[in-house]
Amino acid sequence: MFSGIDEVDWASMEHAYGPADDVPELLRGLASDDPAERETALDGMYGAVHHQGDVYACTLACIPFLFELVVDPGVQDRGCVVELLTSIGGFDLDEDDEDEIDEDEIEGAANYAMAAAAVTAGAGVFFELIADEDPGVRLAAPLALATLHRHPVRVLALLRERLPVEPDEEVRLALVEAAGRVALRHRPLAGRVAEWLNGLASRAHTPGLRLAALAQLARCSPDVLPGDVVPVVSGLLREMRAAPEAPPAPTECAATETNGAREPGGARDLDGTGGLGGARAPDSAPEPGRETAAEAGSGAGAGAGAAAGTESKPGSVAGTGAVAGAGAGAAAGTESKPGSVAGTGAGAESVAGSWSKPESKPESGAAADPGPADGSGAMDQDPDSEPVAASEGCRSEQVAAPTLVGQLRALPAQDSPGHGTPWAADLLRTLHVGLDDRVGDRTALLADQLRSPDRWQRIDAVRMSGGLIRAWRGPYEELVALVGDQLGDPEPRLAEAASHVLEELFRLAAPAADALAARLAADPGGWVKAWAGGPPGLGSTVKALARLGDPRAVPALAAALELPQVAHDVGFAVGHLGAAARPLAGALRRRLAEVELDEGAYDRASPLLAGLTGLRAGEAAPEVLRVLRGAPAYRGDWLRTAALRALASFGPAAREAVPELRALIRHPGTAAATEAAEALWAISGDTGAVLPVLIEGLQSDQVHGRRAAAVALGALGPRAEVVAPRLRGLLAHDELWLRVDAAIALWEVSGRPRETTEVLLAAWERSRHVRVRVAECLARMGPVPEGSAAAHVLRTELASVRRHNAMDGGYGSHDIHEDEKLLTLCRRALRRTGHGTGRETGKGTTA
Repeated sequence: MFSGIDEVDWASMEHAYGPADDVPELLRGLASDDPAERETALDGMYGAVHHQGDVYACTLACIPFLFELVVDPGVQDRGCVVELLTSIGGFDLDEDDEDEIDEDEIEGAANYAMAAAAVTAGAGVFFELIADEDPGVRLAAPLALATLHRHPVRVLALLRERLPVEPDEEVRLALVEAAGRVALRHRPLAGRVAEWLNGLASRAHTPGLRLAALAQLARCSPDVLPGDVVPVVSGLLREMRAAPEAPPAPTECAATETNGAREPGGARDLDGTGGLGGARAPDSAPEPGRETAAEAGSGAGAGAGAAAGTESKPGSVAGTGAVAGAGAGAAAGTESKPGSVAGTGAGAESVAGSWSKPESKPESGAAADPGPADGSGAMDQDPDSEPVAASEGCRSEQVAAPTLVGQLRALPAQDSPGHGTPWAADLLRTLHVGLDDRVGDRTALLADQLRSPDRWQRIDAVRMSGGLIRAWRGPYEELVALVGDQLGDPEPRLAEAASHVLEELFRLAAPAADALAARLAADPGGWVKAWAGGPPGLGSTVKALARLGDPRAVPALAAALELPQVAHDVGFAVGHLGAAARPLAGALRRRLAEVELDEGAYDRASPLLAGLTGLRAGEAAPEVLRVLRGAPAYRGDWLRTAALRALASFGPAAREAVPELRALIRHPGTAAATEAAEALWAISGDTGAVLPVLIEGLQSDQVHGRRAAAVALGALGPRAEVVAPRLRGLLAHDELWLRVDAAIALWEVSGRPRETTEVLLAAWERSRHVRVRVAECLARMGPVPEGSAAAHVLRTELASVRRHNAMDGGYGSHDIHEDEKLLTLCRRALRRTGHGTGRETGKGTTA
């Protein structure tokens, strides 16, 4: 074996972490008799040689030796190697991809193409492996054939031929999954595959096989699913629960997802249904003032987002692996959860031991645009989402090697001890993905799962319920109530999963309010969570109840304010409660007065300032002024921004701050002057003092500065009509968000909607991220003319069952809230014309 391996000039090649001269050792490790050594070698192959799905020259050089391994019956864990080959060769570069390749991507694209050609050329060996004595090999071979072989008709025939004689139930499911993959890759065969799957689903097969057939049918030919698919699936699940529990399945190989490698089968291309999230890849960037580092995937940290006033998650990992730290992000006052993980390989990679990649260095820069204090939070992954092991073919004795493969392998077992059919969750996720926009069917199916006596099935259902609600609009009252019922379960993982889902629902969590309150009262230890790498944060139950505006959350917030370190997100919870949290104003003032104005002042003061801002607690003006005057150099700009925002919210009650604000506006053209002018206007209404400062702000070299000035000028209304020509000149600016802000301000100062509406509707079509801001303006403008372009746009949005910000593979913590806000604004704008009330679509929400 490995003839010629030492003749390859490995040292001249590189992998993800430098010279590839260690690759021969990894390849030999895959053939070792020692399970720990095999696992370490596999971890290295995914961590460096095939890092996050990349194909390097050394990856190509490995292919012949990997084929040697899979055909040698003396090698153990060959199923893992089959899956590795499938991942290396399973990349499809279509014409659209080729058109988008940059010059610096040409070499990588060529490597993908060569890998696909090389592995496909050898794919004939998988025909023999379909009947291998090793069940792990038989488990991996079907998907390899479906992905790589050039003759899909032969592959399909072999899958059908093998199914009746295959003794292993899990391998039988893999054969069915591979047939679905053939249908997706070769659409002319979809009808033939669907006919076979239909037969499998309706005949006297095992319930697991019938469920697998229905799941693949939903993926490749959803139109031929039986009309009674929900009761059929529910019945199959009952049969599976009633069946004698199967012995624990041999350990599976969980390597393919360890570094973001593509899953060739595609069965787990989840719709936010509980698997690993992907990095946000929007059609156009979110509003600069409201994107968090996690959403941007840039490594900027939560800092920029903080000034935006968004609720983000400090310490979250997103996109490319950059760390979104709590530091800067708080400047906006972002509501966040330390340690959350998002993105593709980045999140998983951060767990890695010997092959962990150094974190990206955060970018420096000023705080981003101050925006509403309740923005679209950071991209994150459900903390309880079940790790998706893309490879299931490596079935061997479990080892204790400290590798990422080992850690991912252990997680499903920890997550569902005693769960007899762990693959059932994957089948149900696949079914949900196939059902797509059939929200009624998916809701009914999840409701049935949530009533199951099987606790682990309910955990799966809770997670999938979160994925459904994040992506699709619908009437979810019953489903939410059932999720709330899980809060009282003695299994902590089930209750925790339910509270995390409810945390994201905001007002949609109302049917679970009593269950949340009961959970809160029963678990005071969960009111505040400590995080290893950042400040403490409120527990999910507290946040969910506060986001409902339920005063039963107040005692938990009062307790949080008495802790030595205040939870970083307490201020946002106070803001959601509004007047109900008024009794907390005294504690917020006291804690703010105690903050030492040193380098750590921002972290300690920002949650308190956010809370006082939400309460509009004018009596706190002295404490806020102390912070404004004494802000230290480190993060002082962020701290002053938060303090000025608080003073502005106090209005005339903060008139003692006027002298300080007048001093700050003496330097027009700066961000501080614009912020101070905005606060001065809110407190004193002195147009003469602030108008020149804001006009100067429109000339800022920074787009952010111009946007802030435009928004502040709009707040002056007709008193600032003199700036209409300047605002009109910004309507053709290259920056989308500046055009939107200028258009809205132009309408506010001039009262003429025509030219504003044209710009806003063009921006609506250009980027989904501006839609809430545009809808806010349209709702304020007055009656939307019947038959107008605006009315058409609003009705089209209301008729859509898909949430406007839904993404495949990732999500933001405020996505549901923002989308529900958009729907409310659309209805409000249309209701003025006597239209737009009630149910807009059979699948969407109701007013």
